[in-house]
Amino acid sequence: MTDQLIAQKLLAAAQVVEKQIDAEIERLDQLDDDDLEVIRQRRIAEMKAATRKRQDQEAAGHGKVTELGDERDFFEAGKKSDKLVVHFYDPTNRRCQHVDYCFEKLAPAHFGTKFVKINTEKVPFLVKRLNVRFIPSICVILDNKIKNYLRIGNDVDGKTDEQALLAHVEKWLLNETAIEKLTVTRGSKH
Repeated sequence: MTDQLIAQKLLAAAQVVEKQIDAEIERLDQLDDDDLEVIRQRRIAEMKAATRKRQDQEAAGHGKVTELGDERDFFEAGKKSDKLVVHFYDPTNRRCQHVDYCFEKLAPAHFGTKFVKINTEKVPFLVKRLNVRFIPSICVILDNKIKNYLRIGNDVDGKTDEQALLAHVEKWLLNETAIEKLTVTRGSKH
């Protein structure tokens, strides 16, 4: 393409965008007080609903890591939260401490997801039923259905330190749609 042709196409695209902006400005100029009040009331209702949802999530234990005591607690947690991330751990396993570190950083940053941990020694029936064979394991449950597991080995893709593991776990949770965006590990040092 020649420079002149490129310039013409850019000018045509700019004109289209300018017309769209002019149309939106015209629409907004035509709004009367009643229209603005409707928009204002709708926004207030959205803000109230968001506040109620956050309060409900806080009451359900979102924003922090909750230790579950038994199978009943596990099933109740799944009923109360659309997005649940579970750490199956053994208190004698050092790698589990690294996963705990990750959960402590991720839980407050991803308030829409509930982060819990459960001692596998206390829930042998659940471990067998869910086929949890490797400790530590992280399980993603969405809408009360198990989506996937992440098994943390001695060296997960070469990630041996907590920061690298944190980045790996957060990225995996994003890929599993258990969280909505990368927050903790993006450009931050903890």
